Amino acid sequence: MDQALARDIDAHCRLTGEFTLRSGQVASEYFDKYLFETDPELLARVSSAMVPLLPGDTELLGGLEMGGIPIVTVVSAQSRIPALFVRKVAKTYGTCKLAEGPEVSGRRVTLIEDVITTGGAVRNAAVALREAGATVDTVVCAIDRSPGEENPLADVGLEIRSVLTKADLDAVRA
Repeated sequence: MDQALARDIDAHCRLTGEFTLRSGQVASEYFDKYLFETDPELLARVSSAMVPLLPGDTELLGGLEMGGIPIVTVVSAQSRIPALFVRKVAKTYGTCKLAEGPEVSGRRVTLIEDVITTGGAVRNAAVALREAGATVDTVVCAIDRSPGEENPLADVGLEIRSVLTKADLDAVRA
């Protein structure tokens, strides 16, 4: 873990109060990923930390709408691996695509996400990309705030590789 990065992310992004998460869970803390995604220095540092976590056989990087898009763009530029922008739902007009960018069929896609708690959006994207013919078995995220040591995406065969965990962020507060 990069303690300086953890300290900076924690200082800039941890909010306290009452927050309803995408999963419907209510949390007393929230990591506002947009606070690091809109800060050019922090975004570059987080993205740089993601590059070594990418599986060596990655052919495409899939950034999830909306928070994964800025990160995947920078990780793609740094790694020189092409990016996809993965929608929550396929467009109903134009090309009607779920994933904007290169064709995914027959290609190995590594998903890029900002924060994972239960992994609902990642799970849905992985299933949809697999249905489109992609091989998807890894997600690289900026912050894994899933509870304990349990992988919330094990049920769909996804490995989570994270730059920081909630435990890492808690440790720099102590």
